[in-house]
Amino acid sequence: MKIKICGLKREEDIEYVNVCKPDYIGFVFAGQKRKIDYDTAKHLKSKLDSSIRAVGVFVNENIEFIDRLVCDNIIDMIQLHGDEDENYISRLKEHLSVKGNQDIPIIKAVRVRSKEQVLESESLPVDYLLLDAFSEKDYGGVGVTFNHELIPELCKPYMLAGGIDFENVTKIIKNISLKNVSVPVCVDVSSSVETDGYKDYKKIEEMVDIVQRL
Repeated sequence: MKIKICGLKREEDIEYVNVCKPDYIGFVFAGQKRKIDYDTAKHLKSKLDSSIRAVGVFVNENIEFIDRLVCDNIIDMIQLHGDEDENYISRLKEHLSVKGNQDIPIIKAVRVRSKEQVLESESLPVDYLLLDAFSEKDYGGVGVTFNHELIPELCKPYMLAGGIDFENVTKIIKNISLKNVSVPVCVDVSSSVETDGYKDYKKIEEMVDIVQRL
């Protein structure tokens, strides 16, 4: 099981993950709470261990901005967390292809409301889905779980987010695997490895250890 630590904003956050070695980290370019700009992301990526892949998280973002971040090697993967449809994704892939970046993995977040909705999302031209809790107010990062009974059998690999913490992660993965449906390839966390809104080294260390032993 792989793990992604999302919402890194400070040099200290990079120092923490360089020691703890999650598989992925997330730079958020949307919202307010964890949003960073181009220059901050560029600086943080320059200090990130090369074995850790940086994921750019976007909500209905301008395609040219995403393309710039990819071309400048600031992000290694793209996570679309808004209302991006098949047309948007196709246009994004065309932009990437022109610069020779057609192999950059794309993740599409699905704010889960039904099995049918998740199955429909599987047809999108992306490499991974990310299943997250639905909220009418926010596109993600709300820190609550969703009903995992709504996860269908999927052919496309998916990541799992939404209120995952130290106390429930093992149980969640075990329960999903017992239901004879697809098991996530990666767990995505953010607020559960924070203290007072900032990334906490001890929490990151513990979470990475738990997940990578699953």
